This record gives sequence, structure tokens and C-alpha cells, in this order.
Amino acid sequence: MQSKDSLDTFGIISLVAFALLLAFNQVAIAVGGDGFQPVFMAGLRSVGAAIVLAVWTRFRRIPIAISRDLWPIAALMGAVFGGEFILLFTALDLTSVSRASVIFYSMPFWATLGAHFLLREHISRQKILGLVAAFAGVTLAIWDGTNDASGSLAGDLAALGASTGWAAILLIVKGSKARDLPPEVQLFWQVLGSIPVLMFAALFFGPFVRELEFVHWAVLSFQILCIASFGFLFWFWLLKIYPATSVASFSFLSPVFSVALGAMILGEEVGPNLLLALGFVVLGLVLINRRQVPQKV
Repeated sequence: MQSKDSLDTFGIISLVAFALLLAFNQVAIAVGGDGFQPVFMAGLRSVGAAIVLAVWTRFRRIPIAISRDLWPIAALMGAVFGGEFILLFTALDLTSVSRASVIFYSMPFWATLGAHFLLREHISRQKILGLVAAFAGVTLAIWDGTNDASGSLAGDLAALGASTGWAAILLIVKGSKARDLPPEVQLFWQVLGSIPVLMFAALFFGPFVRELEFVHWAVLSFQILCIASFGFLFWFWLLKIYPATSVASFSFLSPVFSVALGAMILGEEVGPNLLLALGFVVLGLVLINRRQVPQKV
């Protein structure tokens, strides 16, 4: 499919579906944590995804070997990727899906801020307003978590750390030679490098298995196939076809869907403060990602 200058019906439907998939993933992680130790489950997911991606790249005849000068970058991406999911899976084990999602999907805030200082990308006044709104939402969500039985300050801070880790990966890729690698290769080295990080960290988070049932194996399979492998690849594919700004702007739907799914599936209570925090984050992400129309002179 050829690159396009704007979203069409297929693109809009695909991006809404992907945002819903990511939101459902938050619920799946929370459910899976009842059977697997969260960090160990993240490690198993990376092992499975590495195998799937290795088979996929071989089938597509895409070389996954990288030059030696990229080894340090690949190792760094793997370490950050592993750290991100240690924090995310821990957050979803300690706090509600709704709250963790509001905080985690503030990632564009950190990515935009990091790009300004590290990559010298200019921030417009509109984006500054978006940054302020998103930061206010995250701060409100964390502050409210200290007074909410469904929240946990440690879980909220872990979600915040995971959000900054996700942004760090984007900045590493964008600011290094890794940006020239095919998406399949970028993703493969991230999941492969995360395996030792996650498995070592899992040793410090208690028993690997809790009350394991069939549903937890189903969650793990869903994580491997639908999220860590083909889900992310589908997103990369959409990014090649449609404008990056348009694709990124749909990320604000994920916390909205997560809050709704957390309430419907897990029975989580969604109070007015969390809804207000969600509103600030959504407003901020819209302002950050919305394309500005040049003014006529």
C-alpha cells in the first residue's frame, strides 16, 4: 500500500481498533497477574515475541543481524524496553487499570519534552499548552491515588516510570542509527534485549507462579501474539502509510478505552477526580498532536 497524505476510512478504523487493543491489553495484564508474577510474565512475553518475530522475519526474508556499531544501541533499547515493562506490569499489579492507563498514556508528553531538549525539536505554544494540560492530569491522577482505595502511590509512580521509559525508546530510536532499521528488526532487538533484564528482575518479585489457571495462559498467548509481535508490527505498518502526526494523535483514545474497560470488566470505580485527570491528559495529547494550520499573512 502506498503512502498517503491523510487518513482514510481504513486508517481511521485501524487506529481506533489498535487503541482499543492497547486498552484491552491493560486489562489483560491485570488479569494475568493473578496467575503469573507480573515481571516473570513480561519476561515470558518477550521470549515468545522474540521467537515469533524470528520466524516472521525469516519467512519474510528480512535479515535481523545488525552491524557491530549498533550493538550498544540495541542493548540500550533492550534494557529500556525491559525496564519499561517491569514498571508497567508492576503498576497494573498495584493500582487500578484506569489510573495506570491515564498515567501511562501520558507518554507523548515526555516524548515531546525530550525531543525539545535532546533532539532540538521546536515546541510551539500549542504544544506547550498541551504539555501543561497533560502534566496537570498526571499530577492529579497520582495525587488522587494516595486517597483512593483502588490506587497506590507506588503503582502510580511505576506507571509514570513506564511512560517515561516508552518515551525514552522513541527518543533513542529517533536520535540514533537505529531509525534506519526495518520496524521488525527494531522490535526484535528490543524484545530480545529485554529478556535477560526481565528474567533477572523477576527473581526479586516473589514466586514466578501464583494461582495459575487456563485464562492466564490465554492472556500470555494474547500478549505474545496480539501485542508484542503482530500488534506492534501493525502499528509500524500504519506509521509507514499514514502521516506520523495523524497516527500519534489516536493514542489519546487508549486511556479513554482503558478507563471504560476497567469499569466494565473489572468493576473498577471511576471517580470524578480520575475523570478530570483523564480529561486533562486527553486535552493535552490532542493539543500536542494536532496539526497547526498556518496563519495567512
